[in-house]
Amino acid sequence: MTNYYKYLPLSAEDKKWGLYVLNAGCISTEPSSNYPIIAHPADYYFNWNNGRILDEYQFLYITKGSGIFESDSCKYQAVRAGTVIVLFPGERHRYKPNEDTGWDEYWIGLKGEIIDNLVQNGFFKPEAPCLYVGFNEQIFNLFDTIIEKTKTEISGYQPLVSGAALHLMGSLHAVLKQSSVEHEDREILVNKARLLFRSNIDKAFSPEQAAEELQVGYSWFRKVFKSYTGLSPGQYCIQLKIEKARTMLSDPNLSVKEIAYTLKFESSFYFSKLFKEKTGITPTAYRQRALGLQTA
Repeated sequence: MTNYYKYLPLSAEDKKWGLYVLNAGCISTEPSSNYPIIAHPADYYFNWNNGRILDEYQFLYITKGSGIFESDSCKYQAVRAGTVIVLFPGERHRYKPNEDTGWDEYWIGLKGEIIDNLVQNGFFKPEAPCLYVGFNEQIFNLFDTIIEKTKTEISGYQPLVSGAALHLMGSLHAVLKQSSVEHEDREILVNKARLLFRSNIDKAFSPEQAAEELQVGYSWFRKVFKSYTGLSPGQYCIQLKIEKARTMLSDPNLSVKEIAYTLKFESSFYFSKLFKEKTGITPTAYRQRALGLQTA
């Protein structure tokens, strides 16, 4: 990356467009380097202790490294590569790369009725300024296009880069919306799987069968299920069976062997071994404790 930044002149006609780009640039900050560089105009320069208040919006895309961010509406937050930070006018903020990683950033500064309207309608919120999109080629290309167009300032470039900025904001919203939908879809699928396991607790129902019934690949299903529950589907099924066994052991009319058979364990020996592994005591000892039969 070649460091570049430019603060753009504006005409009255540019402002009538409804959205205009005030500045753009890209800077690579090496580990343990001073941040930010002092060469920016006084209105834009800040340090970590004092922070800064801008009279414009800015979108910063961190493509490499990591750092931290804080603002009036968003307390301390870690920033990883793939995050777009949105700065809001009138909002005191501060941010910097971690000393051990540095970071690469691309940014644009904006003003206009169009972005005011987007913010007023909740598309971008001061309470949630750090938007993780990962390394998204389309978003990166839009930042890069805007930066490249500002280098030449050819006739009519301002509406052109402003249009690209609107495209950028639309793309950001679409990526985040899609990510949210995928998250909701996965959560629904995991909840369906939980119900399947519970309703089939007394049957020889495997995690592979659950994936088949949900019409998804098992390896993907196992990964998603574990990310939401902290347990693999197989371990989750075992936990359910152990909890059911606890309840059944409170019934003195059911033998340990019957419980093992009902819950489809391969043998009463395996059930007893697994129960002790998960609870710390044998089924018989648990029953005695539950029924108040345990002697001192």
